[in-house]
Amino acid sequence: MAITFNADTTNGAVITSDTSGEIELQANGVTKAKVTANGLQDANGNSLRGGSYRNLIINGDMKIAQRGTSASGLTNGSTGYHTVDRFQFVESGSPTSAWTMSQDTDVPTGQGFANSLKMDCTTAQASLGTGDTLYLFHKIEGQNLQYLKFGTSSAESLTLSFWVKSNKTGTYIAELYQTDATRAVSYAYTVSSANTWEKKTITYVGDTSGQIDNDNDTGLQIAFWLATGTDRSSGTLATSWASVNNPDRGVGQVNLADSTSNYINITGLQLEVGEGASNFEFLPYDVQLQRCQRYYEETDPDGRVGLHGYIKQTNTKGRVFWNWKVKKRSAPTLSVGFVTAGLFTLRYGDAGTRNCSNSQVTLGLSTIDCCTMDIEIAETMLSGYGLTCDVRGDLSGNTRLIADAEL
Repeated sequence: MAITFNADTTNGAVITSDTSGEIELQANGVTKAKVTANGLQDANGNSLRGGSYRNLIINGDMKIAQRGTSASGLTNGSTGYHTVDRFQFVESGSPTSAWTMSQDTDVPTGQGFANSLKMDCTTAQASLGTGDTLYLFHKIEGQNLQYLKFGTSSAESLTLSFWVKSNKTGTYIAELYQTDATRAVSYAYTVSSANTWEKKTITYVGDTSGQIDNDNDTGLQIAFWLATGTDRSSGTLATSWASVNNPDRGVGQVNLADSTSNYINITGLQLEVGEGASNFEFLPYDVQLQRCQRYYEETDPDGRVGLHGYIKQTNTKGRVFWNWKVKKRSAPTLSVGFVTAGLFTLRYGDAGTRNCSNSQVTLGLSTIDCCTMDIEIAETMLSGYGLTCDVRGDLSGNTRLIADAEL
C-alpha cells in the first residue's frame, strides 16, 4: 500500500492514505493494525476502542445464571426472567408454542466464551396468530445511558455485535426500543449457514429526537425477535429511529416456532458507542455476578446463609435482617419458599432451637440495602436476647430467599 509522509510545519508529520482509504500498520510484513474511516482497527477489522465498561450489556457472555441453568415449558403467560441473568423471555398475544430456555455450553470455537443462551422450541406453532410475538429482551437503566446524548444533535451511534447459531436460516430482527420516548429502530440480520456460529455486527445511528430519562428505570431495551404475527410485521421495517409503529417493527422475521427442530444460541453480546465493534469485553466472574445482583439476588439453594436479629417483646416472634450483597436498583420484591420444614431454623439466646415452616415467615420492609423478616413460633422465647436464623438449601434448588429488582 502506498502512503505519503508530508512535512507540515504546523501539524507535524501527516500520513495520507492511497485511494483505498486505509493505512495499514505492519511489522515484518504482517498487518497488525489499520486506520480506517471508522477509526483504528486490528488486522481483523475489530475496533481498537479502549476504556473499561464500554459494553452496555450486563452478562453478555451468558456466564451468570443465578435462577438455574434451564427452564422448560415457556409459553403463553411465561414472560419473565428464567435462567441467564438479565435476559428476559417475552411473549405477547396468545402463542401456543413452548420453549426451553437454558444456559448452554455450545460456544464459538476459539473466542473465549464458555456459555451461550439457548432457546429450544419444544412445541411447534406453524401458523402464528396475528398478535403472537416472541422475543428475548435485555433492558438497560436510563441513568447508564446519558452519555449517548440521545435527543440532541450530538447523539452517539451505537454498535451491537454478537455471535449467533441456529438450524433455521433466514432473516432475524434485532431492535433497539427507547421506552421513555416510545421510539424504536430495527435491523434485519441473516443467519446464513445452518448450525454454524456466525458473528454479526450492526451499527445504529444515534437518535437525535428521543431523550432518555436520567433514572433507574428502563431507558433502552434490545429485542432479539424469535417469531411474530402480522400485527408486528405487515408494514415496512423501521430502519431509522421513529415513533413506534407496531407493523414496522418485525418485518421479515422468520418463524422460529414452526418446528420442534428449531433453536437459537446467542453469546458475546456487546453494545457500545461508536461505529464498528471492538473485541468483546470480558469481565471477571465476581464483577459480572455483582452487576447482576443489582437486579436479582437469592440465597444459595445448595448451601446455607445465617441471618441475625432479635427477639421481639411478644416473646413468640423474632425479627431478622437480610442484608443484600449489592445495593439494589430499587426496593426489591421479596419471596420465600421452603419445600421441607426444618430448613429455616431459629437459634436464640436461651439455647433454644426452633424449626420453622414457610407459613411462619412474614416478609417485612424492603429497601435497596436490606429487608426484614418476622418469624413467629408457638413457643415462648426470652425477649431481649439475640437471634440468629439459618436458611439451609435442600439441594433441590427450591429452597431460597429471593430479592427481585429487575427492570
